[in-house]
Amino acid sequence: MTPSQDMPTLTAETNQTNVSTSAALPQQAKGPAAASERKRSSRLADDKRFKIFCGSANRPLCEEVCAFLGVPLGQTKLQSFSDGEIHFQLLENVRGADVFVLQPTSAPVEKNLFELLIMIDALKRASAGRITVVMPYYGYARQDRKDRPRVAITSKLIADVLQTAGANRALLVDLHAAQIQGFFNIPVDHLFASPVLVGYFRDLNLPNLTVVSPDAGGVERARFFAQKLGVPLAIVDKRRTDINVTEVMNVIGDVKGRTCIILDDIVDTAGTLTKTVDALLENGAEQVYACASHAVLSGPAVDRLAASRLKELVITNTIPLRPEAAELTKIKVLSVAGLLGRAIESIHMETSVSTLFS
Repeated sequence: MTPSQDMPTLTAETNQTNVSTSAALPQQAKGPAAASERKRSSRLADDKRFKIFCGSANRPLCEEVCAFLGVPLGQTKLQSFSDGEIHFQLLENVRGADVFVLQPTSAPVEKNLFELLIMIDALKRASAGRITVVMPYYGYARQDRKDRPRVAITSKLIADVLQTAGANRALLVDLHAAQIQGFFNIPVDHLFASPVLVGYFRDLNLPNLTVVSPDAGGVERARFFAQKLGVPLAIVDKRRTDINVTEVMNVIGDVKGRTCIILDDIVDTAGTLTKTVDALLENGAEQVYACASHAVLSGPAVDRLAASRLKELVITNTIPLRPEAAELTKIKVLSVAGLLGRAIESIHMETSVSTLFS
């Protein structure tokens, strides 16, 4: 049986082997550091045992990472049978290679997750030396504990499945809960997008800043962000009444006359975000910005954001934006390609990843 020839492929049939290093680099790679980055990356370009592959979930980000590192994107063929089954084939030798597979498990979650598992299995059976899963967005992370009777802990399940498929290491970005790292029995490197977001807001030079955590669970993340900016911290007391349904209760901290930056890891339906904006403005805030690592933006999110009094939503490209979200002028997208590229290089060269945040 062969893949149906009349079905469209999930990605281009064959990945390009030459990724131009002159492509636009992310903000982190520009300026005085650019020359040193190119010098460091040249070692990877000459290393035949270093390879990067990607699935169909966020190919532009993977291409940007490859351009940052100055290495070609690995050749693959990714197709589907007429009934939707995924067919994946490596088109180059990976025996003994240090392989990185970039694939966020964003919507459609099940397809992107299973595509990743199939890629890992193919690499394992092709005798790759080490397989590092690079997941800019870790799907199912919000179900990380039993908060009610008879529910699954899906973030643990995903960790188990990735390891069973053959992953030897994981590189993750802004997990919904840091303890998810403990669900893995393989090394995990946890990156934070905050250096990219902090740099953007520093350049804006906004007056009277206050960083706001939209719930108690995000206080640690928001405190780190506030410390980097050297500004006060406020918290919104939030009660969740159901899945994707929240009720904002009150604001803890002084926001009157302040410019507020709401910091979260995920913006999904934007219900929490827009209610938090309203609560801050009702408590005297002058203007409200928001930033998040992962722009899921499902369901009514775009309409809610368009109708809200939010000044700007700053997000990263861990997840590709839906077309209607990309047209919304109040959404600003920053690239994490430089951050991922440096982390990938550090893992391959066996140097410290934590220095990226010092």
